Amino acid sequence: MAGDGCTWPMPQWVFVAGKKYRSRLLHCFTCNKAVITCYVVIIAQPGSRMTSLEANNADSTLVLSTPPSVNAKNRKYSPVILEEQERKALDVKKIAVKKLKKCCSCTPTKAKDFFVDLFPVIRWFPKYKWKEWILGDIMSGLIVGILLVPQSIAYSLLAGQEPIYGLYTSFFACIIYFLMGTSRHISVGIFGVLCLMIGQVVDREVQYFGFDLNNVNKTAQSVMFNQSTDFCDRSCFAIRVGSTLTFMAGVYQIAMGIFQVGFISVYLSDSLLSGFATGASFTILTSQVKYLLGISIPRAHGPGSLVQTWVYIFKNIHRTNACDVITSALCLLVLVPLKEINECYKSKLKAPIPGELLVVVIATLVSHYGRLNEKFNSTIAGNIPTGFMVPTSPDWSLIPRIAADALPIAIIGFAITVSLSEMFAKKHGYTVRANQEMFAIGTCNIIPAFFHCFTTSAALAKTLVKESTGCKTQLSSIVTALVLLLVLLVIAPLFYSLQKCVLGVITIVNLRGALRKFNDLPRMWKVNKVDTVIWFVTMLSSALISTEIGLLIGVSFSVICVIVRTQVPRATTLGRLEGTDIYEDLGRYKNLQNLTGIKIFRFEAPLYYANKEFFKRSLYKRTGVDPTLIIVAKKKAERKVSRELEHKVTENSGISIKTEVTVQLSKQEFEFHTIIIDCSVIQFLDTAGIATVKEVFKDYKQIGISILLSNCNACVIDSLRKGGYFENGNIHSLVFYSVHDAVMFASNIHQKNGDWEANTFC
Repeated sequence: MAGDGCTWPMPQWVFVAGKKYRSRLLHCFTCNKAVITCYVVIIAQPGSRMTSLEANNADSTLVLSTPPSVNAKNRKYSPVILEEQERKALDVKKIAVKKLKKCCSCTPTKAKDFFVDLFPVIRWFPKYKWKEWILGDIMSGLIVGILLVPQSIAYSLLAGQEPIYGLYTSFFACIIYFLMGTSRHISVGIFGVLCLMIGQVVDREVQYFGFDLNNVNKTAQSVMFNQSTDFCDRSCFAIRVGSTLTFMAGVYQIAMGIFQVGFISVYLSDSLLSGFATGASFTILTSQVKYLLGISIPRAHGPGSLVQTWVYIFKNIHRTNACDVITSALCLLVLVPLKEINECYKSKLKAPIPGELLVVVIATLVSHYGRLNEKFNSTIAGNIPTGFMVPTSPDWSLIPRIAADALPIAIIGFAITVSLSEMFAKKHGYTVRANQEMFAIGTCNIIPAFFHCFTTSAALAKTLVKESTGCKTQLSSIVTALVLLLVLLVIAPLFYSLQKCVLGVITIVNLRGALRKFNDLPRMWKVNKVDTVIWFVTMLSSALISTEIGLLIGVSFSVICVIVRTQVPRATTLGRLEGTDIYEDLGRYKNLQNLTGIKIFRFEAPLYYANKEFFKRSLYKRTGVDPTLIIVAKKKAERKVSRELEHKVTENSGISIKTEVTVQLSKQEFEFHTIIIDCSVIQFLDTAGIATVKEVFKDYKQIGISILLSNCNACVIDSLRKGGYFENGNIHSLVFYSVHDAVMFASNIHQKNGDWEANTFC
């Protein structure tokens, strides 16, 4: 097997002495221009890879046979090499039954593994390092619990609920995620964006069933709501809608976990989620302005709700409550500096300053002893009962009305939870299971829905606090739940005189992180312009249209951007770094050599129906030769010669003129003899892509230019083989392992023979 040559891998299964091995078909060019076709079996484990050099030098290489004919059309395979269709057929029915029995069987080991996977606390809690971790978990749990109390009360208003229901929600979420979550650091509870989406649905349903948004004591016949009580006021009905919506969101999340369709979150990129959160923050801020001003306005619904809300605000600006405005301004002057201090000195502070709790306590005392509600008609939180209410089932009659609204809530809740879980797991060196996270967050919604709660997910701000204060495991969530339990059983009634404007300020101040994303836009634009545009489109549509439609627009626009990227990808010509076998983009790197007589073209995207025309245009442009134009020009020249022949006396002179014109045209157009297409970035070919490669090969062949392929992955080679690229007499359709192999082959053949068409290759 001496001489220059190249290899074209043809993976096959070979049976030798009853054992199964991987084989490759090696095409060899020997000296003296003799053609020998050898079948080489590489004795290796199935799936292993060997280069052509390793195959030629391997001690275990076995030449089985040499076919009697070297003609590609008449080539016969050795009987030792068995084709896939000639193998012994397997009993599919037996295999299916065996696998079905294995999946459906229930053994003690399987039951144990199932419960351990469903409740990861069983695995990690017995290994808990009490001396090393307990102090950090207690500290972080206490601090998060203290911060969560005012936030739970404040976000309840955003969700259209009474304050007590926010405390219920945070309490149950902490306990359930402790049992089922796989992340050690995230804090699961109330999330502002989800509260906004819930509040929009609640207000819509409240208005639909005839409740007055401004009069919580107005009642309606409960027969409309399929409940056993005689009457239900607005507060009762609002939490009924919220819990039913939460139940449906949890069902969607569990169903996505069962069918393992968590891939939906893949379409929610970081830039999309960031833009969505910022756009929703504008809507949240707008919804809280009425509390800061102390005015009563209806919540707008549908597209353009943000603009409508500001119209309502300015129409009712003359009703502003001076007491609420002053209180809001004072709270802002205290909270914003405290937040900045916590952020600037978080590395030096052992624990963040609980500014929200301090503001709530002081504002409650001032409101209570100053009697602000009686004197200035300032709106207050009102009665917050202690203890827990009797569990009730969701209102099944509401499901047809809110089922569609629950789907985006479920997707957003899951996407936020998984993204935060993976972010902190990567930071601290452990792994999380995305599917289990879906089960955990779904259960955090289904079970609490029976206890007057609304939708939960992970929240970035509280997670950052939890992580920075020494959290080691989810045991800190139990400490947080104990703090909330203390509030629910003892302290809750003390918040009776708390002004709602204070809760509005707390909500707005917590939007700082999302609104600060505008500061990152210059850096984001430098890094990736497409992601920046996605961020802007999602942010504007979420703010100016609606949160649900904005999310849909953002996902659609993001998918369109991906499609456009594959339709108009980068296409470059490559040059060689002197003295090496490295080939890179000529337009990006300096000191690269252009190869004489060879053009190397790289297409950086899959080749499929949407970009096939762009592939051909890019190839023609980069190589400087459009074969279709040359073929048309040749045909025109031939027709011209034919017309001239009619005026010639002898036939020989006409043939001479025709030959002379064709030769001159060829010499004018062709400055290279070979085009090498680097397929390293082409992940796959569809039917149109295969046809395009075959068309390009055929067109260039007609004008005397050869096409070689290199760096093709197995998928591309299989597609070309099934598409007939190597059939129909295309004996020059060669594939190489690397660009350098293709360059060496083209250079050697051109130097030795001078004429590509004069040679016959295997």
